[in-house]
Amino acid sequence: MPPDERVAGEDRPWERWLTRDEAGRSGDGPVDPEPPPWGEDGRSGPTIWSVSALTRAVRDVVRSDGRFRDLWVEGEVGQTMVSAAGHAYFTMLEGRTQLSCVFFRNERLASPFEPQTGLRMVAHGRLDVYEAQGAYQLYVDALQPAGFGDLALRFEALKAKLAAEGLFDASRRRPLPHWPRVIGVVTSVRGAVLHDIRQVLARRWPLVRLVVSPCQVQGSGAPPSIVSALERLARWTDPATGRPVDVAIVARGGGSLEDLWPFNDEDVVRAVAAFPIPLVSGVGHETDVTLVDFAADVRAPTPSAAAELVVPAVIEERSRLQATENRLAGAMMRTLSGPRATLASERRALSRLHPRAQLGAERLRAADLLDRVSRAAVEAVAARRTRLGRAGDALPHLGRTSVERARADLASAGAGLSALSPFGTLGRGYAIVRDDEGRVVRDAAAAPVGSHVDIRLARGGLDARVERVRPT
Repeated sequence: MPPDERVAGEDRPWERWLTRDEAGRSGDGPVDPEPPPWGEDGRSGPTIWSVSALTRAVRDVVRSDGRFRDLWVEGEVGQTMVSAAGHAYFTMLEGRTQLSCVFFRNERLASPFEPQTGLRMVAHGRLDVYEAQGAYQLYVDALQPAGFGDLALRFEALKAKLAAEGLFDASRRRPLPHWPRVIGVVTSVRGAVLHDIRQVLARRWPLVRLVVSPCQVQGSGAPPSIVSALERLARWTDPATGRPVDVAIVARGGGSLEDLWPFNDEDVVRAVAAFPIPLVSGVGHETDVTLVDFAADVRAPTPSAAAELVVPAVIEERSRLQATENRLAGAMMRTLSGPRATLASERRALSRLHPRAQLGAERLRAADLLDRVSRAAVEAVAARRTRLGRAGDALPHLGRTSVERARADLASAGAGLSALSPFGTLGRGYAIVRDDEGRVVRDAAAAPVGSHVDIRLARGGLDARVERVRPT
């Protein structure tokens, strides 16, 4: 007969109620009376389970088995759906078998990989029963493509775990000091990393002091050695000032994932996250990524780059100081230019109001007025002389002009008289005919045949006798 299991509460461990015989043999847990061999109606028969009781029993069995609380499952991703809340629901397939999976929003956003239909992937999580549908499903907290290897799976699992705790939150990161005086370095003293860091610091910022906390950076003993080196550096204070280091560097050269694994150790990552001073991670080459990079305040692609990040460059600081000096000088000149201009204006006003200056100004004004009067008198006399000279010069001209104008008028009048004179008509080819008595003959009948006529021409005259009279 299967045991009857009851839920003690969602916020407490599950309690199992055992039968009398099981309790008597094991001696643990409260005793549940043995169910009678008949149903509730008093008749003998099989035990009948309710749907919810059976579902809870199956769920309790799944939850009580430790194998189902930490699972890695590999399969092909089938149908995938992301809800409005950001949760991903998908299935993992293996032949004709499928497993329902749930990838909650926080874990999904912290994961570098998303479930994609058709890809073969490895999911980490726990198995549980969803009572509302009576189905078991995998609650995923990490996901990556299949074939990553054990270290990669451990890397992603630990990354998801620490990210869920908030160790990688951007809000935890602190800014680096701009002008550090003492820099702490956690690294091996045997490799080239420390030499490279020293060279960079000496070139960029020779004023800085270096405090080295040596440690192992490879092998099984490296994680506790790194943690101890960080703790020593956190406790160190300057004997002269009592101050700790201003910034720290955790550094190591490049290598394989196995070589860099100490910097993925959980204790090391937590020690970096808990370090009380701003810390820069300079582990590996540019393409290498460790969990220490996520926990540090700043990640540098190489140890040398980490040294460049923690100190300014002397040349840049000199340029910045020169630019600041120029700005201060300009601001000072602008600030003083106003009072200087005001002072100069006041001095000029005082100079103008001085008695000697006023007396000199009056003398100059009197001299100027005298000059102006003299010039005006001279100019008036000169103007009168000029006008008289012009009048004297104009009299002969006016006389000649008047005579010439009279002559022209006379000639014009004479020409008019000539035009009106009969002689003018004669000049055009006409003639004046007079009879013996001197009368002008206007009609041919007035000069009969045989009579004498006097013909006056333009120049001279003719005595003629009429031979024939022609009628009009």
